[in-house]
Amino acid sequence: MKQFGTIFRFECKNYLKNKIFVGVTVFLIALIAAVMFFPRILSLFESTKEPMPKDRPVMLISAGTENAAAVQEAFAAAFGEYQIVLSENGIGSLREKVESGEAECAFAIESLTSYRYYVKNLSMYDEKTYAADEVLRSLYRIDAMTKAGLSETKAGEILAMPIQHETETLGKDQFQNFFYTYIMIFALYMVILLYGQMVAMNVATEKSSRAMELLITSAKPTAMMFGKVFASCLAGLTQLICVFGSAILFFNCNKEYWGENPIINSIFNMPTDLLLYMILFFILGFFIYAFLYGAIGSTASKLEDINTSVMPITMLFIIAFFIVIFSMTSGNINSVVMRVCSYIPFTSPMAMFTRIAMSAVPAYEILLSVVILVASVVGVGVLSAKIYRVGVLLYGTTPKIGTLLKSIRNAK
Repeated sequence: MKQFGTIFRFECKNYLKNKIFVGVTVFLIALIAAVMFFPRILSLFESTKEPMPKDRPVMLISAGTENAAAVQEAFAAAFGEYQIVLSENGIGSLREKVESGEAECAFAIESLTSYRYYVKNLSMYDEKTYAADEVLRSLYRIDAMTKAGLSETKAGEILAMPIQHETETLGKDQFQNFFYTYIMIFALYMVILLYGQMVAMNVATEKSSRAMELLITSAKPTAMMFGKVFASCLAGLTQLICVFGSAILFFNCNKEYWGENPIINSIFNMPTDLLLYMILFFILGFFIYAFLYGAIGSTASKLEDINTSVMPITMLFIIAFFIVIFSMTSGNINSVVMRVCSYIPFTSPMAMFTRIAMSAVPAYEILLSVVILVASVVGVGVLSAKIYRVGVLLYGTTPKIGTLLKSIRNAK
């Protein structure tokens, strides 16, 4: 235990003294501060400047004399950002004014069920025809009801009758939980990959400098491996707490300026129990991948071999990440694939956390997933320590898995 404590403190000091670690943390906090204070800063400029008057663009409407007034009124309600001008000239006049730029667009309405839309440059985001379809559809129904004997007022009331409904969520609201679940999964993805690579690089650096050979004679491999991994986990967790803690602090300072923004409020109103689950799965998921990265780093003879050596582990983690992301975006959180991934140690940190956040998961499934993950962390940690011990003496080409297993069996 004393050896573990010594190595743990030494590695923690290295992270705290690392300029890149401190610089990235400070940069992320400054970036979050800029985002969170942006509405407050923007309000200062808006309060001191008078809004500039701006003429609304012109939309021309050409309709028959029978429905002209009703069409103009309906289009004015549907397109409030435009000046709706009723044109009594022919189609040629509409085309000329749109081409010359006097009008941005024009509707030549032949009847309540047919029209022609004129625009000079059709934007890929132009949805005016969809709104025009709804306007004319409503006018046509009112006209049909009126001709059938209903008054125009009564027909309008029938079409405008609101439908009231209430939704009672018995499990989890996926839309409400989507944004902070996505952010947490992405944070886990970035931190595990970043610090896992750092563990592998540190181990490979010690080996290439022959420092590992001296360390292994004065400390047990298990103490060395667990000390390095625990220190890197604490560094990653500290960085997450600093970043997300500052985000919560800055948000509370500017809460009134964000108003009722649904995305921002959803992110910062995450339940406490979900935050605890996130910390639990982060720590366990980090441990299992950091042990693997550390073991692979001990088998590399040169730093240049690290990226190639850890590629299988990185690809495994990336596959797990994309499985979770695809399931989140499709809304099928409890698919067979996600259920299976919830019990596989290399995918469960993200898969089970996502299921907990966006669906109702029975307590026994969560407990089973955690137990499997804890047992796997211990097993992978012990195996990684043995690989670390054997890897000290392996130089030259990167050893194959069979060679490593054989060396582990022969080691005393």
